[in-house]
Amino acid sequence: MIKLKIFVLFLLIGLPHNSFSQFGITHEIGVIAGRVEFRSDYGQRDNTKNNLENQGFGVAVVDYMNFSYTDNLNDYFKEHFKVRSELSYSQANLQHYGEWVERGTPGSERLKAMRGSTELFNLGMQLEYNFIHIHDFENTIGSFNPYIGLGPQISYYTATATSTLGEMGDPSVTPTKYLIPSDGHPHGYSNESKAVFSATLNLGTRFKLTTMSDLIFDMRAQYFGSDWVDGLNPNKDLFKENKQNDWLTFVGLGYILYLDN
Repeated sequence: MIKLKIFVLFLLIGLPHNSFSQFGITHEIGVIAGRVEFRSDYGQRDNTKNNLENQGFGVAVVDYMNFSYTDNLNDYFKEHFKVRSELSYSQANLQHYGEWVERGTPGSERLKAMRGSTELFNLGMQLEYNFIHIHDFENTIGSFNPYIGLGPQISYYTATATSTLGEMGDPSVTPTKYLIPSDGHPHGYSNESKAVFSATLNLGTRFKLTTMSDLIFDMRAQYFGSDWVDGLNPNKDLFKENKQNDWLTFVGLGYILYLDN
């Protein structure tokens, strides 16, 4: 499955390359890697330890379509916008932290014993706005070019929910809120693999390393169209504190290579 998705990305990048180049559209490819922080139904909301501990890693292969050398587009558009295609993978191990697991009660011990894991593959595109003229940046080694991007992705997730006390679903093991049916599921937890749409917002900057390469610092917020991505979704009619869908933040560093002069 992983090899197939990587092949599809390079097929999407490679097939249009020659035809796009005829119109002055150039390509840049790169790799970005960093840390993922998952904001989910695990742990106490806005708890610092919960946010710091529920982290994982992510890596992305990216392709940029650069329009700055075209003759048939608006000057402002081609000097400020790029289209970014991306295939990314991330994984995070999840656990409950915060006030509710520190009370020393049987319920808090069941909560503390829960373990989760989420694995994500994402494929999508973004329209990216560069604050500095693209040509000016490309011609100035040592310069920076901040950017902002927005776009849709299709995400395929595999979520697991387990407990160190025993099998999930056993009332002596599972906290009560996760035994109640929720959103068409028999419980408020699920071990499943599914596809879901997500939206991404990226902020970052490039640093001009050489005439044909950049370093990149990239930050991303990704919001999913589902609350099952982490494997937990307690009944929202009863548990109002879990009303938001899952989302994550990513912070990474990468290297971009220009394919065309």
